[in-house]
Amino acid sequence: MSARSKARKRALDFLYEGDIKRTDAAELFKTRGAAELSQEPYVLVLLAGVAEHINKIDELIITYAQGWDMDRMPPIDRNILRIAIYEILWESAVDLQVACDEAVELAKLLSTDESSSYINGVLGRIIKLKDSIAI
Repeated sequence: MSARSKARKRALDFLYEGDIKRTDAAELFKTRGAAELSQEPYVLVLLAGVAEHINKIDELIITYAQGWDMDRMPPIDRNILRIAIYEILWESAVDLQVACDEAVELAKLLSTDESSSYINGVLGRIIKLKDSIAI
């Protein structure tokens, strides 16, 4: 597993916990002393990026996650999508397909059997429309 993959997983852990506890994921990260981890810089990039763009990211999830209300979507799926959408739209150094593939792999590892294909479909639509999405 690459350092960036580990960072995505670690960021997902904090986003998930923050979502469940309704608290800031970056603050959870800082209070735990997690900064000692080797993938720390990219974890913070992801946490800060998602926090900065959360309204737009969630708007896109609501728009393209057909058939799913944000409140009914599994929190793990919601946060996998948040990371991937942030990377697709705001992290130009990350290849679009890599962001999508990493999200699908996290879903296969951590969520339901249907989640990976569902996440792949949502992200595929966002990638396809990326240039027309106002950010």
